[in-house]
Amino acid sequence: MSNANRHDIHVLNNLIQTSIDSADGYREASTEADNPRRRDLFGRRSFERRQVAEELQSTVRALGGDPTADGSILAKAQRAFADVKHALMRDDAGMIGAVETAEETLRARFEKALEDSQISATTRETIRRAWTRVDSGGDELHGLRHSLEGRRDADSRLYPH
Repeated sequence: MSNANRHDIHVLNNLIQTSIDSADGYREASTEADNPRRRDLFGRRSFERRQVAEELQSTVRALGGDPTADGSILAKAQRAFADVKHALMRDDAGMIGAVETAEETLRARFEKALEDSQISATTRETIRRAWTRVDSGGDELHGLRHSLEGRRDADSRLYPH
């Protein structure tokens, strides 16, 4: 691997790890969701994130690097905490909030990578294409969480009927 590729590979491996974390989070959310439409949404997102990770892994290989194959330990710990919280509270809005927080981390990492002046133009274009796929549908999660929070508030005994 050349020195010119070393930085690109590092940036790409960071995005791969975060994409795998996202895929794993969506997979777990799909198994926890009671609503079939949410299960389907989370399952699709998990698959999409896996595809993004696989495409980035192919790019790392083409650059002569060794692509990461796992998510981060921190993300696994955060998902475990979210699982416990969800089990105790059975709160879909909280679970979706945890997924949304993970998505914000993913978006921030992609944005940072796109702003990196040290990556090659080819790698930047690869990241931009992956970013387009990652960025689609972000508003859908935000709207879903607010809808669930509104329904929870309306069902509250404290809400005037």
